[in-house]
Amino acid sequence: MKKTLFSLAVVALFSVATTTTVSAQSKTKTVMVGGAAMYPTKNIIENAVNSKDHTTLVAAVKAAGLVETLQGAGPFTVFAPTNEAFNKLPAGTVETLVKPENKATLTKILTYHVVAGRMTSADLMKAIKAGGGKATLKTVSGGTLTAMMKGPKTLELKDEKGGVSTVTIADVLQSNGVIHVVNTVLMPM
Repeated sequence: MKKTLFSLAVVALFSVATTTTVSAQSKTKTVMVGGAAMYPTKNIIENAVNSKDHTTLVAAVKAAGLVETLQGAGPFTVFAPTNEAFNKLPAGTVETLVKPENKATLTKILTYHVVAGRMTSADLMKAIKAGGGKATLKTVSGGTLTAMMKGPKTLELKDEKGGVSTVTIADVLQSNGVIHVVNTVLMPM
């Protein structure tokens, strides 16, 4: 009888552990970005290097010397422009920015896409609602972004120069933060 009770206790304990693990996993889903799985157990850089839609961003992050920072503990919220977003810039802009003599400018632009802390789309929408339709986000570069909603589900960001970018893929969870893919490069003052 004792052996049976012990076996039942082990089975019950295993069931609870399994349920907890499944629940935790369902909250951190793997998202596909640029044809690659973005794993919530990997950091921002480990995931970004696999996205074919973010090769320009990855090259810029390397040129700015920000790889180690974005591999750090964070947490960070990164608004990650796609290659197409960089292609919207005037011809030659990216090539000029990645030159060593322009590292400070490139760093300022890239860190303008980063907010300290982990802000999911739900967090952003809550802040927008609390702000009466807009939320001001302080970027790591020291600038500000204005988050707003376009319709009931579309998140937009307005930069300091008045440019607007749309979040095309939200909530790409990382071990050290969250990425929101955006379709336009945001520009600081």
